[in-house]
Amino acid sequence: MKSLFETETYNEIINRINNLTETSEAQWGKMNVGQMLKHCQVPFNIANGTVKPEAKIGFMKKFVFSLMKPMMYNDKPWKKNLPTGKEFVVNEKMDFETEKGKLLNLVSDFHKRKNQKEWEPHPIFGKFTAEQNGKMGYKHLDHHLTQFGA
Repeated sequence: MKSLFETETYNEIINRINNLTETSEAQWGKMNVGQMLKHCQVPFNIANGTVKPEAKIGFMKKFVFSLMKPMMYNDKPWKKNLPTGKEFVVNEKMDFETEKGKLLNLVSDFHKRKNQKEWEPHPIFGKFTAEQNGKMGYKHLDHHLTQFGA
């Protein structure tokens, strides 16, 4: 699995984001391109600590999520139309250029943290290594950029 901490992969993702246009259409799902750009910011804001979703989950959900955790960063692409956690749902109309700029900045800031050893635990999945964080960041963006043909 590629990682956003690899320079070549980082450059690929930046180019793919820059190839999006306001008229890029989803090949699946309900979001438009502006909403997708906003949606993709949430995991980076969680990783940098600016967003802390209220995750009140019981023992059984924690157990289920622990089983799902490797799917976040393994080599298997995510399936189309997977359910989205409510913290990640974007329903309002978003300004394409604004959200594109914000996402580009977040991806750049994330890439600059490639040597960071300790990361805050994810509110649902718990601890991830730096390697897992880099792969997870790439996998999520790749999924949605593919969704919009980029």
